[in-house]
Amino acid sequence: MRPSCIEVDLSILAHNLNLIREHTDNRPVMAVVKSNAYGHGLIKVAQLYEKLGVNSLGVALLEEGILLRESGISLPIIVFGGVLTKQILEYLEWNLEFFVSSPEVLCETEKLCKSLGQLATVHLKIDSGMGRIGTSLENSESFITEALDAEHINVKGICSHFACADDPEDPMTQEQIDRFFQAVSVFDRLGASTPMRHIANSGGVLYFPQSHLDIIRPGIILYGVYPDSSCPRVIDVKPALRLKSQVSFHKSVPPGFSISYGATWTSESSAEISTIPLGYGDGYSRHLSNRGEVLINGKRRPIVGRVCMDQFMVNCETETQKAGNEVILVGEQQGQSITVEEISKWADTIPYEILTNLNERIPRIYIN
Repeated sequence: MRPSCIEVDLSILAHNLNLIREHTDNRPVMAVVKSNAYGHGLIKVAQLYEKLGVNSLGVALLEEGILLRESGISLPIIVFGGVLTKQILEYLEWNLEFFVSSPEVLCETEKLCKSLGQLATVHLKIDSGMGRIGTSLENSESFITEALDAEHINVKGICSHFACADDPEDPMTQEQIDRFFQAVSVFDRLGASTPMRHIANSGGVLYFPQSHLDIIRPGIILYGVYPDSSCPRVIDVKPALRLKSQVSFHKSVPPGFSISYGATWTSESSAEISTIPLGYGDGYSRHLSNRGEVLINGKRRPIVGRVCMDQFMVNCETETQKAGNEVILVGEQQGQSITVEEISKWADTIPYEILTNLNERIPRIYIN
């Protein structure tokens, strides 16, 4: 019933996945669906990827993994975040794989699994330069040795994460790859089978084929958005999401008329002002105040005044609007388009934040 909604085109998500597979010589895919599938809707998107035959799904939180299991997803699900000891039992109960980033968590996992007579499936996380979670290269040999000696731990994978892969010219990515290979070489020295290696995020998938290894972890590019507006386009992925609304109110204002909280915009001449029923309470950034634009009747209309919690206003200059006229905040209309990358520049942030801020108050509609 709400005049604002998010429209997700499932056929475009499938198209993007196919392009990524072609670009990576049909590497196995761990589709990253964390943060509500980057705003596209966790359950529906995960169900689609399972149908399309991805090898596994990646999430950030234990709770996201549980939601997927409750919805009937049977694919391997890997939880990327740091693990607390009190959570380990839940990972086991819901058949979730998880990153083990330290000898301490490794020890606690082995201890609990031994007491239960169960086996935990884990991926060893190496910090190759991101500096977030993971065991350092200097400590990786003892870490891997302990993991292989543990009787109740199945080391399915070993992984790391890039810090600068969005920039194909940044030398740090190759440095991280080299460090990761150095850590992985421990398995050969110990005479053990090397588990599944993965390090390629969206930037790695796009620009560093030497990082594709045994499985890739595409995230934002699955949804047709590049990691940054400055990224070179090497795969013609398409945005699968449209954010749209309708004009809820329209008024003519005289010169010298102020709009919204703080009166940060005042008309210099007579103007036609339309109100759009969506705001920062929906995750549409307040940083777009007096900076962002929308499409109405195929024309770009600037946001005037501050974005409110539930509404914002745009200047239609001399064109009168009717309540119910379609407004496009993200997507195409009559040959014009507004992209997530463009919005992120207006808001002085990254495309990831624009997408993941779009919250559950906005209904999702799935087409194709």
